Amino acid sequence: METIRNYLETMFLKLPNTPEVYKAKNELWQMMEDKYTELKEEGKSENEAVGIVISEFGNLDELANDLGISQFVESQPMPQGKTLSLDHAKSYLADAGKSAYRTALGVMLCVLSVCGPIFFDAFTAFYPQKENLLDACGVSIMFVLIGIAVGLFIYSSVQMNHWNYLKKEPFVTDFSTTEYLHREMEHYKSTYALLLTIGIILCILSVIPSIILDGLDIYVTFWSNASGGFVFILVAIGVFLIVMASTKLSSYKTLLHLNQQDTVGGNYVPSQTNEPQYMNQTIAAIMSVYWPTVTCLYLIWSFLTFDFWISWIIWPIAAIIHTLAKNLLRK
Repeated sequence: METIRNYLETMFLKLPNTPEVYKAKNELWQMMEDKYTELKEEGKSENEAVGIVISEFGNLDELANDLGISQFVESQPMPQGKTLSLDHAKSYLADAGKSAYRTALGVMLCVLSVCGPIFFDAFTAFYPQKENLLDACGVSIMFVLIGIAVGLFIYSSVQMNHWNYLKKEPFVTDFSTTEYLHREMEHYKSTYALLLTIGIILCILSVIPSIILDGLDIYVTFWSNASGGFVFILVAIGVFLIVMASTKLSSYKTLLHLNQQDTVGGNYVPSQTNEPQYMNQTIAAIMSVYWPTVTCLYLIWSFLTFDFWISWIIWPIAAIIHTLAKNLLRK
């Protein structure tokens, strides 16, 4: 029966998402189910029963008039698109998962890069005569970490380039592939929530080491100068978890939104309709990273200036801009 169900969903994949089409699909499913049950009672094997059902009910052009959807099958242009196989979807998710890790690691290294100058500058409290050498080492480490991060970004981008055809060419996912993606995304959401929570908590608690170290009486100058570095270490770990979790979740959404929302295939599972559809892929890509970008800007502003009393204003402003953009730029 699963084979018949998948075949039925594929037949209606690109038809418009209307009550008439859904009614016709349910009627055809009932006829297929009844025929399959009848054949099994006659002693037909599983493969024989499936083959007969598909041969009798598998041509939608012939059944359109009886089902009352001939106007949708014949007169309305069908959205074109190649079908993305389940194996290709799994390969994309595997590559996207690796890319998410590399990207998150690169972002973490960028944040950690400022720790080099901070810690080496703090060591001048012990070796004041080597201040210039220590400063040079700190700056060198900063650029080395930034260089590694840029390398990770470039490598990650190159590794994902062979999937660019998903953005340039029309692709669709069939019912079984869509169900698999939805099931995997729902399973991942618990991990996503955990990583996101830990990441945010680490960012919030990152000021605690600075408060504690600034209060120590021993080596006052060293700990006072080094305290900012421990802040950035916790922020870096938190941002790593946030970016990795968010990027991996977006890979599921990318595939789930290949099907147009105004078709039957675009409404297989609830997660396909949770996100707004924008006017073009460029706007969709920008909006997909909107909140992570706002979060990074908030963290950079807050922890570089420690103006927490005013930096919170970025959130209501960002929310207003996001609402306006979502309403003005969606289809």
